[in-house]
Amino acid sequence: MNPARPQRVTILGLGLFGGGVGATRYYAGRGARVVVTDLRNEAVLEESLRSLSDVPVELHLGGHSEADFKDADVVIVNPAVPPNAPVMDMARQCGARLDTAINLLFRECPAPMVAVTGTNGKSTTAALLGDIFRAAGRRAWVGGNLGGSLLSDLDRIRPDDIVVLELSSFQCERLAWVKKSPHIAVVTNLTPNHLDRHHDMADYASAKQELLRYQTPDDYMVLNADDPTVRAWGGVGRGQSAFVGQCVDSPVCADWKSGMVRLTRNGVSCEVSIERLALPGRHNQFNAACAAMAAWLAGVNPAAIEAGLSRAKGLPDRLECVGEHGGIRFYNDSISTTPESTLAALDAFEVPVHLIAGGSSKNLCFSELGHRIASTAASVTLLGATADDLETAIRATDTPPPPLSRVSDLKSAVRTAYDHARSGDVVLLSPACASYDMFSNYRERGTAFRRTVRDLARDVPPHAP
Repeated sequence: MNPARPQRVTILGLGLFGGGVGATRYYAGRGARVVVTDLRNEAVLEESLRSLSDVPVELHLGGHSEADFKDADVVIVNPAVPPNAPVMDMARQCGARLDTAINLLFRECPAPMVAVTGTNGKSTTAALLGDIFRAAGRRAWVGGNLGGSLLSDLDRIRPDDIVVLELSSFQCERLAWVKKSPHIAVVTNLTPNHLDRHHDMADYASAKQELLRYQTPDDYMVLNADDPTVRAWGGVGRGQSAFVGQCVDSPVCADWKSGMVRLTRNGVSCEVSIERLALPGRHNQFNAACAAMAAWLAGVNPAAIEAGLSRAKGLPDRLECVGEHGGIRFYNDSISTTPESTLAALDAFEVPVHLIAGGSSKNLCFSELGHRIASTAASVTLLGATADDLETAIRATDTPPPPLSRVSDLKSAVRTAYDHARSGDVVLLSPACASYDMFSNYRERGTAFRRTVRDLARDVPPHAP
């Protein structure tokens, strides 16, 4: 049987962000009998199930059984399913071939691929690449973690298009099953994350490295030269190394500073202005430099790179300005699920910042963030399961902490931060933690923040001048 055309398929984990939906529609559209099994129930999966209302699919929700796997030709594993989950052993013992939606895309996609990974900045960098390629006249398809599954678009993707993927460590680690890498791979950085899933930092780094491991000498890996861990990854695969950093000196590199990126490849250089980039923060200038380097290596000229960067609008939940009330601006950075991403968010503003932080634990260290909050935040409001750990980190520093509040819900957090703020200040939701103690995911948390800010602007009078 052609492995790309199995007759019986099991989707292990429908998920909430479209990957399981894309794979289900892909196989059902090709005549396969598709079974979807997920530990969650219909109420939790309501949005995903609505996307499958017109698709013939057999649903086994609320648990897994051997019957889900023993007759399957292939099992498509959701990235959220850990490698050591008992259901993985069950599927293997039933003799099914394990695969993923991303691996299927790598096998079937006719267009060249640019894929971005890293702990922070990968979504923004992937979105910027999409903007650049479109400005250059290329038809760009952006997917993976950002934009959802592209499997349903495969029949429309042409060889002269370009596919841009944002990939998590969970998606990268299973590229070993397909042994394929993109033509251009971008690694923005590596800091502790997902240590509730990965055994340690070495395991986390190894998962990310799978993106590079199967490149050929005709491919490129764009690496953060200012991150000592990532800089050392040049020998992971056979792709050519292209380094991005400040004052970097390498045959293929992007040397960036405020407002300008100098791109160099084997003695040929050009400059790209990033002065019109609307996204706040130095970390976004770095993301723009990574996107510029990758696009240039893909053949885009500097003028188109500048045009694409100037058109970028930013992404929801990533330093997204969601409102202003009484001269106070509210920023939604719900995507921030690590201390390092919140550090970058705090650095993005030159006005007083009233931080809202806290959520569910991923076994991360808050000591550096605690010091930064104590020394730079105008106030901090904590909530969620990690509030104790964050408060301990803030109070452990030699710097007297700013006004610190503890609340039980997001609505109270927004009101408390607003009460501390004055005209010209910023209220920033940048949790430094996952959302699962109070919300289904970071998107739901961001939506709740937008709604709460809107309600506050409607119901609460602005501060007196």
